[in-house]
Amino acid sequence: MKTAEISLDTPAISTAARQLMTELQSYGLRLDSIDTGASSRRGGAGPSDHKAVTVDGHTIMVPVHTSTASHSPFVASAPDAQGRISLKRATIPIANISFPKAPRFYKLQTLDGVPYSHIATLHSSDVLATTVLQNCIRYDKRDSACQFCAIGQSLAAGRTIAHKTPEQLAEVARAAVLLDGVKHMVLTTGTPPTPDRGAKILCDSAFAIRAAVDLPIQGQCEPPNDDKWFARMKAAGIDTLGMHLEAVTPEVRARIMPGKATVSLARYMRAFEVAVGVFGRGQVSTYILAGLGDTREAILEMCEKLIAIGVYPFVVPFVPISGTPLENHPAPTPKFMRSVLEPLGKMVSGAGLRAADIKAGCGKCGACSSQSTYEA
Repeated sequence: MKTAEISLDTPAISTAARQLMTELQSYGLRLDSIDTGASSRRGGAGPSDHKAVTVDGHTIMVPVHTSTASHSPFVASAPDAQGRISLKRATIPIANISFPKAPRFYKLQTLDGVPYSHIATLHSSDVLATTVLQNCIRYDKRDSACQFCAIGQSLAAGRTIAHKTPEQLAEVARAAVLLDGVKHMVLTTGTPPTPDRGAKILCDSAFAIRAAVDLPIQGQCEPPNDDKWFARMKAAGIDTLGMHLEAVTPEVRARIMPGKATVSLARYMRAFEVAVGVFGRGQVSTYILAGLGDTREAILEMCEKLIAIGVYPFVVPFVPISGTPLENHPAPTPKFMRSVLEPLGKMVSGAGLRAADIKAGCGKCGACSSQSTYEA
């Protein structure tokens, strides 16, 4: 049977390609006992339980270690003699796929013996990402923890270290650029017990990285207590900022992330307005996890408000990570994702907030959602 030719070239992305990407991210992928290329990730800060998959040059993050993925209709066959991997739906080949190569910087370690892969990891095919502080004030507290969060899993498994120093991050970032052609970097953090909510850690890290290598950086944290931190982060070398809502209605926020919900939606909206004034329109973004209980209408209503401010809303399908309280929560259906992403793509394009224009970070990478393929 002839394999379907699916073109994912931007901007002329076919309806079939867009549908395939959306379905893969909802249903996941069975690997048929193979795990070639860049290693898949289990646990830790997201994207977790995923693997980077490239279809006709477009790389997306696809769940492979979730309960949903274990029952996925999609399966990746073992490479043939030419190294090609066939993506099948049940037993029918539908496309050829590949996996990004394992990065060369993973083979290195610091002088004190810390593997570079414990300090920062490759996301998608050309994005370096790290969780600077691998713990959070809420993670171990049942009454305040985010129910989807797995930030402590990779630390407990010995795959990372608790606090990456600015010097370590600068060393790894330089190596990732020189050896693997990394194009931009994401600095996220668990929330520390300080009023700045991690902004200072991001400042120290970014300053050291930018002194070592010219690499665009996105910082990610909760809204700090003092709006002056936005200018400080910008001055330290952070190009774009992510402050992640995850859920958009008070009811879902209180149920899914009771601790984080104490930072009100009103505070987020005020912080967004100030941050856009510092970083510019389209250079501030927020993650919204579709499938946690917010309706299509609620998500789009919030996105409309964010876009009006100049914030890029990055809507990502929820992934039920193993070992979390929501590991058996269903992933959103492709139909639900399309019902959100189709109008959202038109909304962001109409407002001039395209993913391609973001300087660094998750929205620019776009691998955790097919959202950018809906941007006309």
